[in-house]
Amino acid sequence: MSEIGEPERKTQERMLDLLARGPDNLGWDYLGDWHKRAGNANVEEEYLRPWLLSRKYDPDVVTKAIAELKRAARMDGVKLYEANMAFYEMLRFGVQVTPGPGEAPVTVQFVDWSDPAANHMGVAEEVAIEGKDAKAYNKRPDLVLYVNGIALGVVELKKSTVGVGEGIRQTLDNQRPEFIRHFFTTVQFTYAGNDSEGLRYGAIQTPQPYWLAWKEDSEIINRLDRDVTQMMAPARFLELVHDFILFDAGIKKIARPNQYFAVKAARERVRGRKGGIIWQTQGSGKSLIMVMLARWIRETLPDGRILVITDRKELDEQIEMVFGNTGDKVRRAKSGADLLAALGDPTDRVVSSLVHKFGKREEGELDELIASIQTSKHGAPVGDFYVFIDEAHRTQSGKLAKAMRQILPDAMFIGFTGTPLLQSDKSTSLEVFGPYIGKPYRFDEAVEDKVVLDLRYEARDIDQRVSSPKKIDEWFEAKTKGLTPVAKATLKQRWGTLQRVLSSKDRLDQIAKDIIMDMELKPRLKAGRGNAMLVAGSIPEACKFFKIFRNSGSDLAKKCAIVTSYKRSASELTGEEAGMGETDKQYVYKVYDQLMTELGVDEEAYEEEALRKFRKEPAQMKLLIVVSRLLTGFDAPTATYIYIDKQMRDHGLFQAICRVNRLDGVDKDYGYVVDYKDLFKNIENAVDDYTSEAFDTFDAEDVKGLISNRAEKAGDDLNSARDAWFALLDPVEQPKGDDEIYDYFSSPHGIENDPDADEKARRRQALYKLSGSYARTFASVAEDPAASGVNDLELAQYRNEVERALAIRDAVRLHSGDAVDLKLFEPAMRHLIDSYIKAEDSEVISHLDDISLIDLIVSKGAAAADDLPPNLGGKRENVAEAIENNVRRLIIDETPVNPKFYERMSALLSDLVQKRRDDAIEYAEYLEKIAELVKQAKAGHGVDYPATISTVGQKSLFDNLSQNENLALEIDQLIRDTAQAGWRGNKMKERMLKRRLSEPLTDESTLKRIFDIVRSNDEY
Repeated sequence: MSEIGEPERKTQERMLDLLARGPDNLGWDYLGDWHKRAGNANVEEEYLRPWLLSRKYDPDVVTKAIAELKRAARMDGVKLYEANMAFYEMLRFGVQVTPGPGEAPVTVQFVDWSDPAANHMGVAEEVAIEGKDAKAYNKRPDLVLYVNGIALGVVELKKSTVGVGEGIRQTLDNQRPEFIRHFFTTVQFTYAGNDSEGLRYGAIQTPQPYWLAWKEDSEIINRLDRDVTQMMAPARFLELVHDFILFDAGIKKIARPNQYFAVKAARERVRGRKGGIIWQTQGSGKSLIMVMLARWIRETLPDGRILVITDRKELDEQIEMVFGNTGDKVRRAKSGADLLAALGDPTDRVVSSLVHKFGKREEGELDELIASIQTSKHGAPVGDFYVFIDEAHRTQSGKLAKAMRQILPDAMFIGFTGTPLLQSDKSTSLEVFGPYIGKPYRFDEAVEDKVVLDLRYEARDIDQRVSSPKKIDEWFEAKTKGLTPVAKATLKQRWGTLQRVLSSKDRLDQIAKDIIMDMELKPRLKAGRGNAMLVAGSIPEACKFFKIFRNSGSDLAKKCAIVTSYKRSASELTGEEAGMGETDKQYVYKVYDQLMTELGVDEEAYEEEALRKFRKEPAQMKLLIVVSRLLTGFDAPTATYIYIDKQMRDHGLFQAICRVNRLDGVDKDYGYVVDYKDLFKNIENAVDDYTSEAFDTFDAEDVKGLISNRAEKAGDDLNSARDAWFALLDPVEQPKGDDEIYDYFSSPHGIENDPDADEKARRRQALYKLSGSYARTFASVAEDPAASGVNDLELAQYRNEVERALAIRDAVRLHSGDAVDLKLFEPAMRHLIDSYIKAEDSEVISHLDDISLIDLIVSKGAAAADDLPPNLGGKRENVAEAIENNVRRLIIDETPVNPKFYERMSALLSDLVQKRRDDAIEYAEYLEKIAELVKQAKAGHGVDYPATISTVGQKSLFDNLSQNENLALEIDQLIRDTAQAGWRGNKMKERMLKRRLSEPLTDESTLKRIFDIVRSNDEY
């Protein structure tokens, strides 16, 4: 039993009792107090020689083996890291010794890794070590752990009132050349501990902030006793040394507890041939889990081979580097053919590949790939495959992952993810991989364990305004003259969106000014020790940001870089030139071309140098502008600040903000998230998901019936969509050729000359909708036709029908004038947005400076959902997105009902700007306002009407008769008195109604316009 403040010596005595001398000791042999013992070394031949002789090695072989080992331990002319790595290889795999001339070499093993009890485990105290030369000082570690006479562990102990950090610094001092660096060539674990904080451990030369604490359930209350028991029990100690140490590009690494237990759980799954998913939060070391598990598979299973799959080029490159840095040779497939060749070559034990090398999305290409393997064109895969899939929640969970199962039918699949499987991913991921492996390691646990940092959040709002509604409408009308209402609506759908409003150049300028200011004011950014990432909403926006910074005249002008997926290609410009101005694609090409020409490099070399500076010289590369790259995966760069100006959610959002939660020097306490897109609700939900246990209970039972049920539904949906499509075409005159189709759906001689133009417009809307529905349901069935009960003959028939449906849709859209060449209008619409959407200075709208993100989420938690209106259940972001999509779609669908309400571009833009402003004020209020907007849109009218104008039809007439209340009421009553049942489509009844309407509506164009509106309104 320990006492607070007891002398260090008493703590040391207690540890010796626990390890070796007490009645219930862990099994170490007490070697004695070596304070005055002469010649103490890291290889004690006094213990090593008899152990080797007991293993039946020839005495001469033993002598030679010990000489080799001591030579490796001397550290002659090499750095400590290199010497330690070389010694570790010898320790782990043994050394080959030739007994005599002409005799076969013998491999001498210095440790029996398979049977811990067969080794001599000794602990000595006060081990006095002499400095290597006259300039070096002597030192005396408190405890040294010897295995068969080889020093593998060094322990420094402190009393409970002295911080464990002092013991860590003492150990680091000892590893300096001024002291006893040479002793540490054999040492695999360094420890420091006291009773109040427990034990900390690290590899040689591990900086103090990166020393680790063990974390494992135990009934032992005393922290130090608990940690020593868990880490230094002989079997655990040897296992950690053998299986959980890696040398990674100049840094020796030891597994954290979360990595250790994940690998252990995965081993059990491998033994049982059951796949699953390893969830370890962002920044907790998934890549090293992969390496450790792969190494164990290679060494344990003679035929075991590992295929590591990613879905991004930079991750594929980094996997090769991570495995290579740890000494594991990786064959990185360069193409689909190379991948197939690698799978057929058993000498390549570890292969990495991009998932798209299993085939592209085009129909039939994947079947060709599988067929080529079956016909042995490239050679069938050889070996017992274990497929590791990185970021298992993404592409790989779909069709391509199923393809891998066809190519490697007997393989075991293990998914790796830094994020939980959200409900939307659950079914697919369970089918492809299986349940979670081991206990998920969540974000809040990693923060608590000091594996990653907590985050701080700041929301900034940039108010915007429409500077001249009149000029917007004049501009829009001038540029769209001659387009059909549907074509105009399509253009509005593309450009009348919140994203377009938020991409105005004026607003991007304000964000850039903010970041430039932060670089001068935020301590870590100003000092050059930290840097930042800016996440832009699109590649064109990223290019605009880049040009703004480059032309700013600030320190960032030459210390920022743009890193996107874009690569210059002449094909990017094909079909872009319309002679009407610069399109987005032309602008992006120009920015990249000018930059690469100026620097005399290509995109790959430019990005490589930018990333090198960002990681190694942050003062020289302070800002990376990205869109989707560098936000996830192995070795993605870390930063202090991340500025987000992109709509993000779930996995992507969480992975992005985790760019700033990595440990990075003693002066970094938090990662900082600056949000320009009101994403806090999304962040709140994401962090809540990533720290809760809601997703832990996925198991095999969840997937029972899932595949068959979904396939059955897909088949039913296909039949329904197909029936609806043919029902739509049924009234078309025989032989239902092109002329008959055009005549039924379009107006060959123009809308103004076709009395059925409005009815045909409604038919076209149905045509566009039903052809798309048929295509989507066919695609779902085509993924697995047999599961949906569709044979090859039927599948071919459906494919032909879908192709015909889509061809009819496209032809009718062009023939009717509904199609709009968006490229033709892109420069004009971009000019409109940039010219008439003005932005004010940013304003911080969150005051959370002193609250960490986890504390904020935990304190508020999912209860924030209660702030929502009761009629808007479900996740906020899902609701908001659905509503916004509905608003945009309604503008398209309902245009014929009330053209005046929807035709003003300025009103649409003003509505979006106001909506954004409301969002910044109060999110729940914003949702209510959007809900009201949806009601209005569905109603097809505005808000403020005279008391007498109450019905939908009356409001539509009022809006489209210059708000003439009396005339609107007169027309409304006239229609109700005159219109006969079934009047729509009956030429005689329509003619009678139009004749009556012509009495108050003497202008022919007004009469036609109002009659078309009345026909479109279900009220009459």
